[in-house]
This record gives sequence, C-alpha cells and structure tokens, in this order.
Amino acid sequence: MALIEISLPASIAKALRLPVKSPRRQQLKVLKKLLKKARFTEFGQAYRFDEMLLSKNPAKKFQQNVPTYDYTKIHKDWWHRSLEGHSDICWPGKIKYYALSSGTSESASKYIPITNDLLRGNRTVMVKQLFTLRTYHDIPVKSIGKGWLMIGGSTDLQKGPGYYAGDLSGITAKKVPFWFTPFYKPGKKIAKTNDWSTKIEMVIEEAPKWDIGFVVGVPAWIQLCMEKIVERYKVKTIHDIWPNLAFFVHGGVSFEPYKKGFEKLLGKPLTYIETYLASEGFIAYQDRQHAQGMKLVLNEHIFFEFVPFNDINFDQEGNMVENPEALLINEVEEGKDYAILLSTAAGAWRYLIGDTVRFTDKDKCEILITGRTKHFLSLVGEHLSVDNMNKAVQLASEEMNVCIPEFTVAGVPHGLFFAHHWYVACDDHVDANLLRDKIDEHLKELNDDYAVERNSALKDVYVTVLPESAFMDFMQTKGKIGGQHKFPRVMKGKMYEDWQKFLDVELAKANV
Repeated sequence: MALIEISLPASIAKALRLPVKSPRRQQLKVLKKLLKKARFTEFGQAYRFDEMLLSKNPAKKFQQNVPTYDYTKIHKDWWHRSLEGHSDICWPGKIKYYALSSGTSESASKYIPITNDLLRGNRTVMVKQLFTLRTYHDIPVKSIGKGWLMIGGSTDLQKGPGYYAGDLSGITAKKVPFWFTPFYKPGKKIAKTNDWSTKIEMVIEEAPKWDIGFVVGVPAWIQLCMEKIVERYKVKTIHDIWPNLAFFVHGGVSFEPYKKGFEKLLGKPLTYIETYLASEGFIAYQDRQHAQGMKLVLNEHIFFEFVPFNDINFDQEGNMVENPEALLINEVEEGKDYAILLSTAAGAWRYLIGDTVRFTDKDKCEILITGRTKHFLSLVGEHLSVDNMNKAVQLASEEMNVCIPEFTVAGVPHGLFFAHHWYVACDDHVDANLLRDKIDEHLKELNDDYAVERNSALKDVYVTVLPESAFMDFMQTKGKIGGQHKFPRVMKGKMYEDWQKFLDVELAKANV
C-alpha cells in the first residue's frame, strides 16, 4: 500500500523542522537528474535512459535495465575507454581527473573517474556540513575561522595520456576554491610534496607559525603527525602549539581504536566529526553531536541502492552475485548490514563501492560503516565483521588500559580445522595471552555465530603483539603511506603472504 506524500512549502517545513521531501522523493529527483545529464552518453544510449525518464517508475526501470557493476566489470566494459581519451562514455565530456584507489587489500590501482559535477557536489556537501556545526553545543565558533590543516595526498598528480591521476584528497586540494585559500594549511607548496615523510617534516617545521582550529584526515596519519610535533617542540600537548584547535574531522576507518592514544596528545577535548568521503563521492556526514551514525547525502549527486549483505547476494569471498536483491532508501531496515551500490555524477552506475553499512536511524537516514564486503572472516560460518572486531578491540583495550591503534586478522589452518590469527599494534606493555582471552570473550558476546563456531570448527585464536611502527613500515613497503591509505583489518591472499614475509624479515633483523 503506497503512502500519500504531502509536500509542504519550504518555509513551513523549515519552521516545523520537517524535511521538505521524503528520502525516497529526494533520491528519485537525484536519479532523474543523473539520467537526464547522461542520457546522450554511450552508456545512457545503451541502456535507454530517455525511456527511463518517461517511465512512471524510473527507479524500477533503472534497476531492471542496468546491470550491477564492480570495478573490474565497469572498467572492462566502459571506463577503460574514458582512460584511453574517449569522450561521453559514462558521463558527458572527457574525464580529466582520476582518483587512484586500491582500497586496503587489492594491489593494483583503480582509476575512479572524477568530474567537475562530482567535485561540485562534494563541495556543496562540505558547506552543508559546516552549517551543521552551529547545532553542536559548547563549540568555540572562533575556531571555525582559524586555519584548517588537511593532510592528504599530493597535489602533484601523475600525468597520463590526456588526464591526471592521484589521491582524491590531492585532487580536491589542487582545486581548492579561492575563498578557502586563506584558511587552507599546509598550503600549496607542502601539499604538492610527493614524499610523505618529507611532507610531514615540512608540516612539523611550519606548525608553530599556524593557528589551527580544524584538523582533517585519516586518524593514524594525523596522530603520527601530532606526536612528532609534540616531540619536536618538547611540549606536553598539541594545544601548547595550537591553542584554538577544537575540531577533528575524520573518516575512512572507525575512530575508536585510535581515540585513547589520540587523546593523550590533547590539552582539552576536541569535537570529533565523522565523514564518509570516498573516491566515488561524499556519501554521508555526522550532522549532530553524539549521533551514533552519519546522515546520508540523499539530495545532491549520488543515487543509492542497498544490497542485503547475506549468503544469497554474496559468496564466501565477498563477491556479489549477478542479479542481487537491491533495495531503495525507503525499503531498508535498521540493524541489518547492506552493501552500497552508487550511481554518481561521474559516471558510476549501480557500482559496488565495497563498503557495508548499517542503518542506526532509518527516519534520519543515519548509517554506520560496518566493514567491507571482502573484509570479513567467515571460514566456517562465524560471519565476523570489521564492526565486531573494532568493538572487541576497543573493549579489551579499555579494560587493560592500553592503546591499540592498529590491528589485522587472518584466517589460518588449524589441523583439519581453522583458527584466527590477530596481529595487534601496541607500544604499551601488554600481556598477549590476556589480550587474546579478552578479545575472544568479547567476540563471543558480540557475535552468536562466532560463539557457536568457537565450540566447533574454529579451534583457536592467536595474538601477536607488534610495535605500531611495524604496521606503518609495512604500509610504506606497499607505497600506501599517508593520504587516505588505511591498514587492512582483514588479511587474505597475497596481502597476507606479503605481510608474513615482511614480519619474517623484521624478525631476522631483530635477531642480528
């Protein structure tokens, strides 16, 4: 039975603090805008976007006619032609920029198209997020007008045949609007630096000259930078250098594992603002303090579909089946994990981004990132998600009063059965056996399937404690230092082989 939707005038809706349009209608409007813009592209012609726009139910027609894609499939069928210099393939015009993204497990770089339409949408969302800061309590508003330190990829992009490629953060920084330049740190010269170690050294050198109110970046690299600044200038906290620092905008990974170590560097509390900015677009952001989830961006430049993350739609390796069940925003349920399909203003169509999310508040369209489709462990049906892992590590570290900023887990053989091997970064003194027991017990409490399999085919849990530097050094050997790179929470395949070889070399060095 369809619900009758009443559209209130914007002024009345605003006064009543009601949404002007329902999430479903907002998304339908975005889909129509995307279809209309791309209808004369080769993709739009192949799948008859014009007919969809004339349909009574364009969303249903879109789902029926357009297949789902992962990166390998869409690159093979369509995007490779854009990279070769052809115009009007999946989005109007020629693609001049590509975000290099390898995720956290794949070794080969992905070339994700970046268009002016996508960047314009991203900037609009960033401004909207800025306006939400007024809803936060006890925030020193003066800090908004101070410097914004954004530590990301280099703006010195790789030149290809007719295009430039690099980190999305580097592309975004390169195209910073003129009005933002006075606030932007570390400035164009430092931002252009390719070598991450050199860039950090330059930031440390300039740090006392800046009045920073905002810090933006991946937690691991921001924490590393602040530690080095505190150490260089022999101060107690980062606030001795930047007294007006009030905000930390972070994203990409759960902040909880980093929080304890991060707060040791502070002289006063920060406001933490979570964002979900992927190479494919600005997906969601935290628009109210203490919200459990982030609000999806439904009315700008991305059309969303949600594939239930279950054994029907995904195989044991996390690969999506050919015709998965795909739900619209009004069809999802709270508390269930979904993989996201995106259609964007850069020519991604029904594209599997690889992340899994869970709705914490359906009415507010707030989500939590729970992991990745290929970053989970289910050797024997334990269905262990990254969200489970993060929570177990957080609880164990709090109970033992230690800081665990990084970890990764691998499934390993155990006779005829299996075990999990945890590699944990901790520079504090820690009892590995006690840590193992605590993580194991918390996972049993958090995940019923895990608890069952621990009494069956999942025979044991191993924990190896390593210095944090080991994780950073391994990332450096992979060329994934700094920027938007994150350490994989689950190790599989060749990445795990490389990790073992790396640790063998490090062990040999230590024994010399």
